[in-house]
Amino acid sequence: MQIGTGTRISLKARLDMTNPRGIHIGRDTGVGAGAVILSHDFVRSRHLNTRIGDNCHIGMNAIILPGITIGDSCIVAPASVVMKTVPSGSLVAGNPARVIESGLELGPWGIRNWDGKR
Repeated sequence: MQIGTGTRISLKARLDMTNPRGIHIGRDTGVGAGAVILSHDFVRSRHLNTRIGDNCHIGMNAIILPGITIGDSCIVAPASVVMKTVPSGSLVAGNPARVIESGLELGPWGIRNWDGKR
């Protein structure tokens, strides 16, 4: 796995241990409790790279399917199922997840209205 500096991952999040090399998480990203990040497709016998950018927030119980790329400064709402690539600066929600808002500028861990102070 590649996990960037400053990234916070809940102890209750589940990262795919079948293909750990396929998980790439950027800097200062937050992954909530119960979130699932997959990097293998058992049915098709494929191991894929799943990428999450910098300054993102993955909400509780969200599911990121294998082979997906989530750009920088994105928010994945709780309980969303991400089945397609998410462009940078987007907020996605639902099952399947759809872009609800775009043009976001987020600070560390996907915090909105970040003032630049830590």
